[in-house]
Amino acid sequence: MSEAKTNRPIIAIIGRPNTGKSTLFNKLIGYSKAVTSEFEGTTRDRIFHQLQFGDYEALLVDTGGIEFENKENIEEDVQLQSRIAINDADLILFLVDGRALLTATDHAAANLLRKSGKEVILVANKCEHVIHGYELAEVYGLGFNSPIEISALNGIGIDDLEKELIKKIKKIGFKKNACVEKVESNDIKIAFAGRPNVGKSSLINAFFGDEKVIVSDLSGTTRDAIDLEFSYQDHKFVLIDTPGIRSPGKRQLKLEQYSVLRSLQSIEKSDVALLILDFQEGVSSQDCHVCESILDASSGLIIVINKSDLMESKEKDMTTSLHFLQQKLSFVPWAPVVFVSAKNKKNIHKILDLAIEIKQNRKIRIPTAGLNDFVQDSIARHHPTGTKAKRPKILYATQVSIEPPHFIFFVNDAKSFHFSYKRYLENRLREKYGFGGTAIKIEYRGKGSS
Repeated sequence: MSEAKTNRPIIAIIGRPNTGKSTLFNKLIGYSKAVTSEFEGTTRDRIFHQLQFGDYEALLVDTGGIEFENKENIEEDVQLQSRIAINDADLILFLVDGRALLTATDHAAANLLRKSGKEVILVANKCEHVIHGYELAEVYGLGFNSPIEISALNGIGIDDLEKELIKKIKKIGFKKNACVEKVESNDIKIAFAGRPNVGKSSLINAFFGDEKVIVSDLSGTTRDAIDLEFSYQDHKFVLIDTPGIRSPGKRQLKLEQYSVLRSLQSIEKSDVALLILDFQEGVSSQDCHVCESILDASSGLIIVINKSDLMESKEKDMTTSLHFLQQKLSFVPWAPVVFVSAKNKKNIHKILDLAIEIKQNRKIRIPTAGLNDFVQDSIARHHPTGTKAKRPKILYATQVSIEPPHFIFFVNDAKSFHFSYKRYLENRLREKYGFGGTAIKIEYRGKGSS
């Protein structure tokens, strides 16, 4: 069975402590117009962030967000960072301090990266006062291409770094946003996502209990994700068991934070992701964070409330749960909710029925003529407002892909639109065309953009 390449490259920043990894991470997020959240309840100490480099989306990872337990052996910790990056990243930013002599730790990390075969961009940070090339002679000797000289603190050299990133992303073979589309497949891939101990594994096992299903281990799965294939009502499904996404914490094994990456990769390749919640625990900030990750991947979404067998008064408890959901997850009103019990298998096949429906909704394609009629009607109902200097105008629109449905609105000036107008357009698209259970991508493109 063919599998689409992950839509977004994972870019990891590695380096020994105090080289400026987190400063560079924050600078790239601000500089590259990161996709930011308007939603409450998401964590603020994320070690990863979705952002834009030119026409490419990427997932940037800050290894500086991990506090290793072993403070005595820094070299071992940085080698561990390097190994994690080699396993999970598509592209690596190797950061060194351009003002200081290289250490044994720098050389150890460089040795691992050279042997990895991964694309590496060598970045010399803190170069705001570097004038002569000989000051970086030792850095040039690490065995990579010429280093990109930057000052993450002052923003010097970030333009050059972004250009090199775009060049490398293109070289690796990732497609531009407008062209990203999953390989056509009739299989329905469902990722089981959520915090640990919400019942993901129990729910998957429930599907393989009394049912007469075809089960096989698919090749190419990681050691932390399991893909299981079976048939239901003439449809082939692939259930993807993802590692639990934990909240960062001092007592947590820091390596486990990288399970977030593996879960994201599983969500990326899915048609539908299940946000699995524990009925007894309600919706936590980490659940909101997982939900936002699903939105970032533009997957389909079903909210699954597990352990419904523990409800004392089902009608009252369900009403209370739905009300709580509407408050905490108000940013995904289009996602269906299903109450299940993995223990007694109640309602579990409703998940599959919904996934079949969502898969079809993700394939909806609107003819350009009809879409532009819709645009004119939407403008007539509610004209976009902007500044006095620049009045925003939509010139025309087109749908560039399906799975997920992706629309580009060509406009006179993308920056002049208020952020709420994009939400208005999405709501109108859903009212007219459905798209139940799936994310929709809407992009403004100004005059002269390619």
